[in-house]
Amino acid sequence: MNKKIGIVTGGGDCPGLNAVIRAVAKAAAKRGWETFGILGGYEGLLEPRRFIPLDYNALSGLLVRGGTILGTANRGKFSAKVGHGESRGLPKELLDDTRRGMDALGISALVSIGGDGSLSIAQQMHEHGIPIVGVPKTIDNDLECTVMTFGFDSAVACATDALDRLHTTAESHNRVMVLEVMGRYAGWIALYAGVAGGADVILLPEIPFTYESICNKITEREGLGKKFTLVVVAEGAREKGHDFVTSGGQEANREARLGGIGAVVTAELEKRTGKEARVCVLGHLQRGGSPTTFDRALCTMFGAHAVELIAAGKFGTMVAYLGSQVGSVNISEAVGRLKTVRPDGSLARTARALGISLGD
Repeated sequence: MNKKIGIVTGGGDCPGLNAVIRAVAKAAAKRGWETFGILGGYEGLLEPRRFIPLDYNALSGLLVRGGTILGTANRGKFSAKVGHGESRGLPKELLDDTRRGMDALGISALVSIGGDGSLSIAQQMHEHGIPIVGVPKTIDNDLECTVMTFGFDSAVACATDALDRLHTTAESHNRVMVLEVMGRYAGWIALYAGVAGGADVILLPEIPFTYESICNKITEREGLGKKFTLVVVAEGAREKGHDFVTSGGQEANREARLGGIGAVVTAELEKRTGKEARVCVLGHLQRGGSPTTFDRALCTMFGAHAVELIAAGKFGTMVAYLGSQVGSVNISEAVGRLKTVRPDGSLARTARALGISLGD
């Protein structure tokens, strides 16, 4: 039976989106199915509809290419995130228009590639009767029911490389170097990169910190003859008893934009210790560039399995990496619940065993 599959990329971009698109289209072509890429997120299904056919020529070079050739959106009519962990329901009329757009293009199923926000929309579409499967994407690795999301390994590689570079300049100048990485509610990037990059202090959203604890670590290192300190801080890290540090006011139908905690920590540490301190904010560098080898393989497995789910009629499900294999779970089980770092988890315990301060 001939099928036409539509692919949507939503939310923030990250390395690996194009690799998933490629895998879906190639796996679908092996079954004799056509694949269309919906441009600009879900809104590409609305009038005036915007899409491109994903034939073999369109797939050339996608495995290693960062970003998404389809474009993406995390605001607009399909924005589901309105605050810290809050979401909103989409109007029935909008869901009806989405279905009409699919019918007009002859699309029989959608593949939604995104994080919690995009997949929350996908769940609403599934409940509305739209045939859809999800592929989990977020560099924060904070989506439940999957051991790892694609994009995370690439972001950690970027942050680890930054720490490697900061190490030499920190040591040369006897400075405290603070690296701010992404991680709104979950500190997976900070923790993995901090351990892999030899950080001395790692500050996570899950563990409120005190400056006394950080300064004690700096003093301890000074006593051992180490005149420099590397601090990794997730953007959502908070001083004990304080709220998030934000870089601007909250826009309508948008989560507050976090950022600036690195500069705050740097200024306070310099004042308290008298040591020269500098901050480096990675920001969107973590989202760019080619995916790592692991992410390329994971994306390919995810995309191929998404086509298998469509073939089996298992709509309302999300591809998931289960550690030893790729399987699937219901989207409803994965969204609306953040997967955060456990303060007593294995990697946090490893960090403490190595003498890394977690700020508490």
